[in-house]
This record gives sequence, C-alpha cells and structure tokens, in this order.
Amino acid sequence: MSPSELNVDLHSHSIISDGVLAPAQLAARAKQNGVDVWALTDHDEVRGIPEARAAALALGLRYITGVEISVTWAGKTIHIVGLNIDENNTELVNGLAKTRSGRERRARDMAAELASRAGIHGSYEGALKYVGNPDLISRSHFARYLVEIGLCANVSEVFKHYLSDGNPGFVPHRWATLAEAVGWIRGAGGVAVVAHPGRYDLSPVAFDAFFTEFKDLGGLAIETVTGSHTVDQYDEYTKIAAQYGFLSSRGSDFHSPQDAEIDIGGLPALPKMAKPVWASWF
Repeated sequence: MSPSELNVDLHSHSIISDGVLAPAQLAARAKQNGVDVWALTDHDEVRGIPEARAAALALGLRYITGVEISVTWAGKTIHIVGLNIDENNTELVNGLAKTRSGRERRARDMAAELASRAGIHGSYEGALKYVGNPDLISRSHFARYLVEIGLCANVSEVFKHYLSDGNPGFVPHRWATLAEAVGWIRGAGGVAVVAHPGRYDLSPVAFDAFFTEFKDLGGLAIETVTGSHTVDQYDEYTKIAAQYGFLSSRGSDFHSPQDAEIDIGGLPALPKMAKPVWASWF
C-alpha cells in the first residue's frame, strides 16, 4: 500500500488534555474505524503517549508520537502539531510545562466573566467534572458543562456565543511563541505542522507573513485535510502547501464521540497533488 492510500489520522485528543476518552480507548476506536497510522496529539502535554503507544502496538496499529502546542502569534492563538517527537526531550517537556502554567488562573477568570457578564454561576466547578488532567483545564471543559446545563445544544455553539473573542467567557492567555514551539519540536527530533490553518482569522497578508516565518523557523507541513476544514478547504490548503513548499498532514482533530463532526479515521484521502508528511516514515 502506498503512503497516500493509508488511512492516517495524525491529530486527536484524549482525556489527558481536552478529549473524553483515555489514550487506550482512543487507540481502540482508531483501530475499529480502520486507521492504519495514528497519532495522539494532546494539547501542551505528552503524558498520554506511553499508554497510547502500548495500546496501539498491542492492536497492530502504527503509532506516531505527537503533541499540539498552543502559540500566540500577532495576538491570535494558533496551534502547532509536533509529530515523531521524542516525548522525553527535556527542552520539550519543560517548554510544555511552561505553556500549561497559567491555565488554572485563566479558568477562574473565565468563570468570573461568565458569572458577571452572563449570569452563569458555578461554571468552574462544573468544568472540573470534565477534566482528566488537573494541569489542563480548558475552554472545552467549560463548553461541555454549558451544554450539560442546557445553555447551548453543542460545544461549537458554546464557543460561538460564550468562549470566543468578544464574548462573555473569553479570557486571553499568552501561550508559547512560534519560535519556541517550532524549536521545541525540532529539538525533540520532530516535524512541525500548522494545525487546521483554515480556522484562523488572519488576512491574506498576515497568513503570508505567518507561513513565511513558520517556514523560516524550520516548519515543514500544514494540515490540509482535517476535521476543522470544509471540503472546499481540502484543495485550497493543499494548493497553499504547494505554494510554500510544505508537506500535507491529515487529522480528524477528534475530541469526543458527542462533539465530533468527523470521527477518528473518517476523513477522505489527501488530494492527489498533496505530498504526505508521512511518506518517508515507513
């Protein structure tokens, strides 16, 4: 089977960050859904990798080590996926710990904002019910609680009305710099990938500056086929990848069975003109 024919899913989340399944459960779901090559890419955290790797290998599933790092660039939050990393690299581990710090304070500020501006009380305690890793309380945990209490029908609706910039529960946080994130990934022997670029609210000029900087720092790929892109964006970002000389990655960005627009392993193949980031790995 050629690299382009493999069912590859290189973006998913477990309860170690803001998913709802344990790493081993996620591996089993990937295998059941026909995934050939899988990566767990928890937000700013690598502690789920040993369980994920062991479960994948036991199932005969090819496993790629991964992480998704939160970055602040030009005042926007952007995510950079690191693939084929050494999860024990000291600089990476310390950098991720630094990036995670401040989430607790941010979460309490979000709860205060929801209470004062929207009359929603007890959201911090409600969000904690969904947290699997005490170091990583996030907006997704708040979103699940607001769905639970009936304020919105789904997580996407919560983000739209409460947790995005300009809305009652939004509190900005200063994440890693782009240079730091790419440097940690490369220092750990990995490949840096821009996660779901179609999600970012950047002008064409800003996107050009971002992609140019990312490439100059040693970034090698962008996600082109992802659960966060529309069908039209698959081709659009494959062409953008070719324009900048990037490889293409593919990942569902799966968090939970209830929230998923695309299940793990459920994406279409990369467009024919795409150059898979995994082509040289097997």
